[in-house]
Amino acid sequence: MAVLLGCIADDFTGGTDLAGMLVKAGMRTVQLIGVPDGPVPEDVDAVVIALKSRTNPAEEAVAESLAALRWLQQAGCRQFYFKYCSTFDSTPRGNIGPVAQALMAALDTSFTIACPAFPANGRTIYKGNLFVGDTLLSESGMRNHPLTPMTDSNLVRVLQQQTTQQVGLVDYAHVGQGATAIAARFAVLREQGCGMAIVDALTNADLEAIGEACAGMPLVTGGSGIALGLPQNFRRQGLLAGGAAASALPATGGLRAVISGSCSVATQKQVAWMRKSHPSFHIDPLRLARGEDVVPAVLDWAGSHLHKHPVLVYATAAPETVRQVQAELGVEQAGSMVEEALASIARGLVELGVGQMIVAGGETSGAVVKALGVQGLRIGPEIDPGVPWTATLSDAGTAPLALALKSGNFGTEDFFTKAWSALP
Repeated sequence: MAVLLGCIADDFTGGTDLAGMLVKAGMRTVQLIGVPDGPVPEDVDAVVIALKSRTNPAEEAVAESLAALRWLQQAGCRQFYFKYCSTFDSTPRGNIGPVAQALMAALDTSFTIACPAFPANGRTIYKGNLFVGDTLLSESGMRNHPLTPMTDSNLVRVLQQQTTQQVGLVDYAHVGQGATAIAARFAVLREQGCGMAIVDALTNADLEAIGEACAGMPLVTGGSGIALGLPQNFRRQGLLAGGAAASALPATGGLRAVISGSCSVATQKQVAWMRKSHPSFHIDPLRLARGEDVVPAVLDWAGSHLHKHPVLVYATAAPETVRQVQAELGVEQAGSMVEEALASIARGLVELGVGQMIVAGGETSGAVVKALGVQGLRIGPEIDPGVPWTATLSDAGTAPLALALKSGNFGTEDFFTKAWSALP
């Protein structure tokens, strides 16, 4: 059977977030790292192609996304999904608007939606404004994001800056009435010449209704939340069976480690929590800038602790520290040096026998899976909303590696220490 849903994610943790939601809804899902060369994996209902395009120049992001779309079209997908962060991470230039518009043109469709809401993690949209918990996005920790600072909460205004399409709004007066009213509002916006629409959402029930209203829509864009409602559309058509075993993973073993590159508020709390009870090693970007090779020192240290406890290697820091480092080294150089160091450390940890690894941060996760040569992931059980365990797709006779790729803003304070209990 052909793949039902083809997804393009703009970073790696976003890909696993979306894939985890699809698995929860009963779709057997794999995440592929970049556009693959080979055929569609067998026995899957959904494929998520994870790119590292969130902060690339818009032209590169568009080209990579279109290449992913072509592969998914060849796989026979019936519907397509462009996934970005639930905090709408972008700049005035993009990349959400340019990528969405290019995908619309390639699919010859004149209308799509944009809905990053994820109530389970406190991301809701009301009157077009994105909230993080009870706080407007522009007043949340995202205003200090080192690469995509979000200083405007009005998503209609943010998206309109990024696209030549007219952007409309499906506000809660329509969403609260359910799928039929939402679909009717879609039709009105089309008639008014809107090509994209921000959609309000406050609860999971809203997301399910929005998903139902998107049945048959060639392209849906949003965070992972709307994935709650899309699988049921295929089930109603008799294309998707029950999903009791959708989250099954092969057994994994080995030692345990956490690598954290995110500087989000949530990850700072998680790092502080784990440091109370587990060995930890801090990566200082300024030492890297001085040319110090810290990787061997980290691996020597890890080798003496891994057999007793899971270890934590982190570059996580408070916003003021990040700004200081960026001022001295430059934003791009500071980020790339840390990512490269953490990726090398991850590869060394696997060589030391680590078989179960948590990685925090989208950019860090992308660097780590690339360094490990991961081609794809089978998606398993959820640890916290938006963060599942995964197992690497491996060759016959090769043991899979368990990976949890966590978006910086996701997870409870004790995420790093409780995650192991969710492994099969």
